[in-house]
Amino acid sequence: MREQGDRRLVGEGRAVRLESFGGAEVLDVREVEAPRAGVGQVRVRVRAAGLNPMDWIMTADADTAARFGLSLPVGFGTDYAGVVDQVGGGVAGFAVGDRVFGGALSRAAADFVVIDTVEGSAANEAHRTPDGVDDRTAATLTIAGRTASAALAAVALGPDDTVLIGGAAGGVGVFAVQLARIAGARVIGTGSATSSDFLRELGAEPVTYGEGLADRVRALAPDGVTAAMDLHGTETVYAARELGIRDSRICTIATQVDGIAAANGANATIGALEEIARLIAEGRLRVPIAERFPIEQIRRAAELQAGRHVHGKIVIDL
Repeated sequence: MREQGDRRLVGEGRAVRLESFGGAEVLDVREVEAPRAGVGQVRVRVRAAGLNPMDWIMTADADTAARFGLSLPVGFGTDYAGVVDQVGGGVAGFAVGDRVFGGALSRAAADFVVIDTVEGSAANEAHRTPDGVDDRTAATLTIAGRTASAALAAVALGPDDTVLIGGAAGGVGVFAVQLARIAGARVIGTGSATSSDFLRELGAEPVTYGEGLADRVRALAPDGVTAAMDLHGTETVYAARELGIRDSRICTIATQVDGIAAANGANATIGALEEIARLIAEGRLRVPIAERFPIEQIRRAAELQAGRHVHGKIVIDL
């Protein structure tokens, strides 16, 4: 086994652990035995972990956790970025010292994660981090980037489109808005009144959510809106229908609506994540980091994430 030294060496490391399901109050940082890479696996020394709404949703109760294959005790966080520090037998394509990012389902907020390079999936994967992409940014890409890419594909967005994006200032929204603009579409993004400047910086024309949304969008786009993505709930779906958008060109990511496609990041096209990383490295896409916290402040970070009013991404530094 090839291995690299670390300030914590190979014995112990910090990890966020839940001994019971619940909210931020059940998150604790523990010293745990560091995992070791087995055959076909690499161990990553995590430098940053990005938070997403699904992190606290899937550990909130036993029934939801079970749907994701999770049981107590369990870790927290899925998006990570760091450096390979241990390579198991039979691994090709990775070496000690490689910078990587990816997903480690409900265990990313930890000093070390082990990734299976043979049986990889969207929740257990490693990708090379391109030069020009820092670890904090790389740690925000997996869930939100894949989901945004899948949403664009679900509505077949192109340069002739005007798209309405609900929840455009959130973690998925910052990717969806920019990817839509790169695709050549005109973007109208919903948000609070305080998010208007932020949305403009991303390339969207802001519109406030709430009652009368369809009328406000109609005033902005009198020639019509051709597609819609609801990245928060259902308000944008019903406004889109009121605007005459066909169901086949509307999608959700967080809810189910009869007749409307639900975009799932796990079903994003092959290479979607690498393409997003390349766009960032080229300076064509940026990821706003709303807040950074040390792992010892995981409860504060999770509470802020659960509030769903963050403009951009929240990152845990390790």
